[in-house]
Amino acid sequence: MSKARKVTEYQERVYALLQQIPEGRITTYAAMSTALNSSPRAIGGALRNNPFAPDIPCHRCIASTGFIGGFKGDWEKVPSGQNQESKRKLLEDEGVLFDARGYLIDKKALWDEFDVKKVS
Repeated sequence: MSKARKVTEYQERVYALLQQIPEGRITTYAAMSTALNSSPRAIGGALRNNPFAPDIPCHRCIASTGFIGGFKGDWEKVPSGQNQESKRKLLEDEGVLFDARGYLIDKKALWDEFDVKKVS
């Protein structure tokens, strides 16, 4: 990760965790927060401010309900929904599909096998 962009130590840990998620798999804000002994909202805040997207794949994190969730600070149609459409496209290109309401179709895509030792 380039140090040219300022990120906090916490963000670095979150981004290191994101890099462990294999292409074609997704995790949840809750799973990431459990791995880092944090909160889903804190994870969301770090992802919202990810200056390395999509190289650091924050698009691979969804809500624990299976809802696709936000991307780059937008949630669903706020303000335009463009970012959520971008997230859906990135995930579809990796084989992760959502129904018309934005919910994960195949729960087998969920992944939570984080190696926390690699981010400490």
